[in-house]
Amino acid sequence: MQRKISSLLLCIFLVTSGCVEKSPPDLDGDGIQDSEDFDVDGDGWENSVELDCTSDPNNGDDIPTDTDEDGVCDILDGDDDGDSWSDDDEGTCGTDPIDRESFPEDLDEDMICDKWDDDADGDGLPNEWELERGFNPMDPADFMSCHGISVFCLRTYDDFTFAETHNAYSTVEDQILVGVNHYTGLQRQWNDGIRAFMVDSHHRNYENTSAEDVRFCHSTGQFFHPCNYGEVNAFQWLNLLNSLMNNSSGDVVTLLIENYVPASHLQFLFNETGMADRIYTHILGEEWPSLGDMVLDGKDLVVFWEQSQNDDYPWLHDFGMFGWTTNYAEGSKEEMSCTVHRGDGSQPVWHLNNWLSSIYGLPDPLLANEVNEYETLLNRSLECWEEMDNRPTFVAVDYWEEGEVTNVTITLNKMSHWSEEVPAHP
Repeated sequence: MQRKISSLLLCIFLVTSGCVEKSPPDLDGDGIQDSEDFDVDGDGWENSVELDCTSDPNNGDDIPTDTDEDGVCDILDGDDDGDSWSDDDEGTCGTDPIDRESFPEDLDEDMICDKWDDDADGDGLPNEWELERGFNPMDPADFMSCHGISVFCLRTYDDFTFAETHNAYSTVEDQILVGVNHYTGLQRQWNDGIRAFMVDSHHRNYENTSAEDVRFCHSTGQFFHPCNYGEVNAFQWLNLLNSLMNNSSGDVVTLLIENYVPASHLQFLFNETGMADRIYTHILGEEWPSLGDMVLDGKDLVVFWEQSQNDDYPWLHDFGMFGWTTNYAEGSKEEMSCTVHRGDGSQPVWHLNNWLSSIYGLPDPLLANEVNEYETLLNRSLECWEEMDNRPTFVAVDYWEEGEVTNVTITLNKMSHWSEEVPAHP
């Protein structure tokens, strides 16, 4: 008995004297002493995070506010309610950043709320532009496209590149006999995306010279009338073009006429074919309109001719006054240049002529293939764009079927400046 009492007294002495070590603090009772515990109060939030979130890491009842329960406290969370809209954006758009059911209206789902989206329906046309022209900016189905793409409607005529055929009517299909420039005629050219055409207007022969006798012909010599080498009925050709334009939507077309008939006969030709009403008349010195406005105004045809300006026919634009061209029909691609050959080089509208002539002075499909090849033609177009600090309005070729002139213009029109990264091959 005395031994038990002695042992008890010894234990009491050891405890009270501090010789027996006390257990380290463990607030949450998880077996990890507080000094080594990343979550002292066991509330699921690390101590350092709670401090950053201005809550007490030693108080299990004081936990950070985390509305969307994503493990990031609201004070540090850029999207408190987890609705994919940042708190700042919701504040700007007028919705509640801590209410998941309250989020901005975003018709086109581009993460710009309709309130601040310049193109709310995402159709490529700015809201203000649509309103001014009678479109509904909140209806993605109510829009227009130009040359197949809505944003092209915003481009001005001189800030777009058109594929152009030199002597467009002079084709095997149209039964031209000498100096053929292409294999296929207007329908095929149109189907592939050609929207600018060079034509030569003559009378049928030296005896038949009335307005009804206008034909498209091309001479390679001086001994015979040009139409002796083959002719295309200008009325039928323009009627087809008018029909193609009527069945298309949003395309602007250009004609460049090497003319050998009176202007009044051209007026008759365009009147008879229904094309006169669609011709746009430009005022020298003014800015060219957008493609969209030209289409909406029903003025989707521009006509140039290789003659001086005639005030009685202002729609027949003198190509040398309203634009310019590079040289043409060189013997090799090394001879080609980007500089002004004819016309006013200060004008923004210009023709990049891109065809060679054989040693006999005739179009040659092999030479055409050489200069119309995609990389060759694209690189030349970009080099001239850079050198002249001006996008080529037209890229004109012989034998359009050889090479890829329309793919080149597709690529160019995806670019707003020559220095941009070149898009992938169409």
